[in-house]
Amino acid sequence: MYKKTAIAATIAATTTLMLIVGGCAATGTDKPAAAAASKPAASSGKVDYTKMTPEALAEYLIFEANGFKLDQATQEGTTGRERITQDELQKACSALRDQPIDGDTAVKVSTIARNSMKYPEGGIKLGDWRKGGDLAWSGFGYRFGHNNDDHSKGDPGGNCYNCHQLATDRTGGTIGPSLTGYGRVRGNSEAMLKYTYEMIYNPHAYFPCTRMPRMGASGYLRQDQIADIMAYLFDPASPVNKLPADPDSPVK
Repeated sequence: MYKKTAIAATIAATTTLMLIVGGCAATGTDKPAAAAASKPAASSGKVDYTKMTPEALAEYLIFEANGFKLDQATQEGTTGRERITQDELQKACSALRDQPIDGDTAVKVSTIARNSMKYPEGGIKLGDWRKGGDLAWSGFGYRFGHNNDDHSKGDPGGNCYNCHQLATDRTGGTIGPSLTGYGRVRGNSEAMLKYTYEMIYNPHAYFPCTRMPRMGASGYLRQDQIADIMAYLFDPASPVNKLPADPDSPVK
């Protein structure tokens, strides 16, 4: 879920806004000093956009000029303003302002992430890889604006394809590491299943201040959906673990 400055930067660059499921850390809830310094006085009655930084302009358009409907209801039962208000973990990462993470912040963030973990009753098990494939290749859910995603028409997806290459039968993203051959290469030991579950649930436990979404901790995916996506990654029958066809092979 993009938070305050991540949204702000997008608006400044494109003059459009759409909140989608994501996981990017942004700057803190307090307005940046640059925004405060560049924001024109309310009594002036006139705004000179040319004297504002992109961040300050976006902050102004969203939070001061009513450029975004902050009281709009979200699918999780909150409002737009609440959705773009950062939590403790995001504030800690945003304070880095894209600088390398320091030890204290890494410990703080990973501890918060560890404390957020909730595990399925009966242990971590694999679900249905076919359902998991549908979820992994779906970006549906949690978008709101002039045309909200209606969750009564279907479950939100995992949006995994947006950042990862998954199976060889489709083209995924390259922002994150390729997951092709995931189970075939890594095996399905108890430790590997636990690691994968935790990475989907809250990846900050392993990679503090990562930009990977906290799909479980944020409530975007249910535990059964995580189990299905894990099956898509691990099951030998899944396209993820099928070797790509060799076009030069005599066996077709």
